[in-house]
Amino acid sequence: MNRVKQKTCVITGAALGIGRACALRLADEGANIAVFDRLDEAGNTLVKELQARGVNARYWHVDVTSEKNVQVAMAETAEHFGGIEVLVNNAGIAGVNKPTHEVTEAEWDLVQSVNVKGVFFCTKHAIPFMKKAGKGSIINLSSIYGLVGAPDVPPYHASKGAVRLMSKTDALIYAADRIRVNSIHPGFIWTPMVEKHLQDSGATDIEAARAEVGKLHPLGHIGEPDDIAWGVVYLASEESKFVTGSELVIDGGYTAH
Repeated sequence: MNRVKQKTCVITGAALGIGRACALRLADEGANIAVFDRLDEAGNTLVKELQARGVNARYWHVDVTSEKNVQVAMAETAEHFGGIEVLVNNAGIAGVNKPTHEVTEAEWDLVQSVNVKGVFFCTKHAIPFMKKAGKGSIINLSSIYGLVGAPDVPPYHASKGAVRLMSKTDALIYAADRIRVNSIHPGFIWTPMVEKHLQDSGATDIEAARAEVGKLHPLGHIGEPDDIAWGVVYLASEESKFVTGSELVIDGGYTAH
């Protein structure tokens, strides 16, 4: 119950899906939780749920594409909780599902702005507080598509490949500061984003589509947000003190082919 006791964890995109699961699991393990999201109702609902369980938690409305917004929220988080020890860069969007030659510049830029620039801004403005603390853990949510390709959603795949290499670069830059940086690579996880992706891909029977996508994984099913949250707990904790620049693949065997 105390794997991350008294560590302040910033989680972006924390209101729903994987981010919400991470907040709940980290809270269960003793962390202070800073919920960053643009979904105010869902974010505040999560914070109230955490506070009702005795967790020190607070919500910030944060657009990760705005450096000023991120900078202010990080500073307020550090002031409120007394520091920042863990950053979970989870906020992300799937974007359009078109072949590359049909993607517009605006569609491409939107995905890169959230999925790549958002990781950059949050990392940039969390690092000074981790330096002050003398250690830290940054956990970047990439994807199986940061490791392998597929014939769809080109902007998303490009963004997740970028996150993978950003993680390795920052792991090397900040190792001397005892700040660890790792990426997590989920397979298909049943979240609102994946459900919307299936709908946008033309699925009319969502449960049937879910089962078919599940078959892409050797274990035979889609994962759950909790499957990723437990990986985040491990990388946030001192159990992973010798782990940096690594890829934690949680994909039901998808990339083992």
